[in-house]
Amino acid sequence: MKILIIGASRGIGLELVKQAIDAGHKVTALVRDKSVFEGHAHKNFKVRVGDIMIRKIVEGACVGQDAVCITVGMVPSSKPVNLFSDGTRNALGGMEQAGVKRLLAVTGIGAGDSEGHGGFFYDKVTRPVLLRHVYDDKNRQEELIRASGCDWTIVRPALLTRTEFTGKYRVLTDLTGIKTGKISRADVAHFMLQELEHPAYIHQTPLLTY
Repeated sequence: MKILIIGASRGIGLELVKQAIDAGHKVTALVRDKSVFEGHAHKNFKVRVGDIMIRKIVEGACVGQDAVCITVGMVPSSKPVNLFSDGTRNALGGMEQAGVKRLLAVTGIGAGDSEGHGGFFYDKVTRPVLLRHVYDDKNRQEELIRASGCDWTIVRPALLTRTEFTGKYRVLTDLTGIKTGKISRADVAHFMLQELEHPAYIHQTPLLTY
């Protein structure tokens, strides 16, 4: 499978690059800074330098792909954010133009109907105070994806950790009574790769947690 990973230089995106290459897929990483991949040449790996906010670059990167994964992130902001919605709009346009149907996009706990399921401190302080603008835009991002004609899966991880891969986590679509914990970036990447290879959550918003 040919996979475009947008936001591949760190975090979930970087973990997904590693796991997808190890699994034999052909991976293209769209990153703003390619230095993280210096010295890591591989026959099935290509780096394209660019920004999800630049439509023409995203459109070019989508050509010839079988699937697109959006794993971009940003630090908390005290000002309104448009990275996720505008970037996703560019990706959806590029996918439509290139005839790519499969999309996986990472949002997070607190987006859409997962709001209120992150635990007391996260729901009362972190989400509404520190991450309000980020999640306002992630909600717009999810709305754009839902309205698109692609085969989408919105991935909502619990609080992210830098711990090692376990392969043991819960995938939840019914959040009744659920308060999430944590999950490693490596395990989120594992779920995404499994979902690319064996789709089970098309047009769903699975929440991942231990």
